[in-house]
Amino acid sequence: MVLPFASKRRPPIRAPRDTTGGFTLVELLVVLVILGLVMGLVGPRVLGYLSSSRERTAHLQIESFNAALDLYFLDNARYPTNSEGLEALVRRPASEPHWAGPYLKQANVPVDPWGNPYSYHVPGKTGPYAITSAGPDGKGGSTSQAAIGSD
Repeated sequence: MVLPFASKRRPPIRAPRDTTGGFTLVELLVVLVILGLVMGLVGPRVLGYLSSSRERTAHLQIESFNAALDLYFLDNARYPTNSEGLEALVRRPASEPHWAGPYLKQANVPVDPWGNPYSYHVPGKTGPYAITSAGPDGKGGSTSQAAIGSD
């Protein structure tokens, strides 16, 4: 029995499909646009976290210097001079018979998170000493970033 809807035509011949795989140009462009959008949204946020973490690290190091300088003061009845600097926290100054250091765990005075040495001044503007970091630009007090410090 032959159904009236059935036809004896053959289906059209299709071109053989490429079996090597790969992506079309449109698929690649869509992926690149999506990646660009994600990086545009996430990238600035990650860079913001990086810069704020460096500033926090500088503040923590300065607080560590403050504690070490207080211990130095208790042992020697004075803070290091400008010429002795923060080095007096890790190496005995020649003029100190009561030095009980080192007052820092490191063998050398650490540099700030941007690779610059900390600045130490006696007396400070508002206290007995001041410790500052020049900040990310290395100049301190510039319009891009003010100096980070204890004074």
